[in-house]
Amino acid sequence: MLEVKNLHVRVGDAEIIRGLSLSVPAGEVHAIMGPNGSGKSTLAYALSGRDGYEITQGSATLDGEDLLALAPEERAAKGLFQSFQYPVEIPGVPALTFLRAAMNAQRKARGEAEISAPEFLKRVREKAETLKIPQDMLKRGLNVGFSGGEKKRMEALQMAMLEPRFAILDETDSGLDIDALRIVADAVNALRAADRAMLVITHYQRLLDYIRPDRVHVLAKGRIAHSGGPDLALELEREGYDKYLEAA
Repeated sequence: MLEVKNLHVRVGDAEIIRGLSLSVPAGEVHAIMGPNGSGKSTLAYALSGRDGYEITQGSATLDGEDLLALAPEERAAKGLFQSFQYPVEIPGVPALTFLRAAMNAQRKARGEAEISAPEFLKRVREKAETLKIPQDMLKRGLNVGFSGGEKKRMEALQMAMLEPRFAILDETDSGLDIDALRIVADAVNALRAADRAMLVITHYQRLLDYIRPDRVHVLAKGRIAHSGGPDLALELEREGYDKYLEAA
């Protein structure tokens, strides 16, 4: 599924990712944990193609295809999805309009027919109900005036509608109270499938109580310092990152 080898990423004059290698097979959920400044969000942005994140060395492939050779919208059409730590507001663009435009743009890129309005509305209402998103929220400008939890639920709705092949969740637990965390985690878990994989980026173990990963990776000073099973998250919660920072 996702294969990253010896990746180096610069932001401005600083090298943030320094020789990172990572493999996430289909059907698995992997978590990346690490202290502030370790490169977690930089990795997510580099994989999704955000401007300003310069790949200076290494490779990243999705299903064997070179991700780094594709524009951001082409990566999305291939099935790459990223949720953001701080979702942006788009005044004047209703959430429903945004969602349907995103779905149809990806369908067009894949040579598929557009989704009809009745089918779209049926699907989005079903998914929104599961996420406890009221219908009037779907008619408002995307994320405009939304609370942190509402923004994260809206991103979970986008993921549920787009059904990506590979999802990167960048600190999706930030700004969520415990009830919203459960709702969003349930939506993520509902998308677990043999032909889909996810990379969950988080500071805290609490998210992994609800989205149980197959593997946990410690990111320190721009590279994977250690990997292990789900219990590694508990160890990090107890002991912190110091020994992995020293090793890195």
